[in-house]
Amino acid sequence: MCGGDPEYPGPILRKSIKWVAVLMVSLLLLACGIEPATPKIGQPSPAFNLERLDGSHIQFPGDLKGKVVVVQFWADWCPPCIHEMIALAPVYAKYQPQGLVFLAVNMRQDKAIVKKWAAQINAPYEYLLDSKGETSLAYGVEALPTGFIVDREGLISARILGEPTTETFEQIIQELL
Repeated sequence: MCGGDPEYPGPILRKSIKWVAVLMVSLLLLACGIEPATPKIGQPSPAFNLERLDGSHIQFPGDLKGKVVVVQFWADWCPPCIHEMIALAPVYAKYQPQGLVFLAVNMRQDKAIVKKWAAQINAPYEYLLDSKGETSLAYGVEALPTGFIVDREGLISARILGEPTTETFEQIIQELL
């Protein structure tokens, strides 16, 4: 404890320590010649089974066959992630009736934090918990936000690093629906 503060080292410092550790492990893996495998355009999307906020699970791609799916990786400490998910909500609402699904995959955060942010974002996405980081590793996620758009056959059609414009996002979606 520092200065009698029971929260020491504090939430910001704890997050920093956690992400420094993640960075160190990533650098160690790279130094050993092990790189995260990023799925390529035209390849099948990696499968996963993740928990929803209500405690049920979703198996992808099995549960969403025949749908166009956005797999968007995010965290609450990533301001562009939050901005992006709010900005893309109207596009999602427009195309959801045509078979678009948006999976907001949270990277390694507690369910309570994800619930809080889902309420603030107020978009009808499927919020999923990648509590162990296995799904983000399978997708080769190295930065946030990172998104993948999967076509109706389960193949990766696009990988978006950073925050796309709503126009770019909508153009990709229109081509797949």
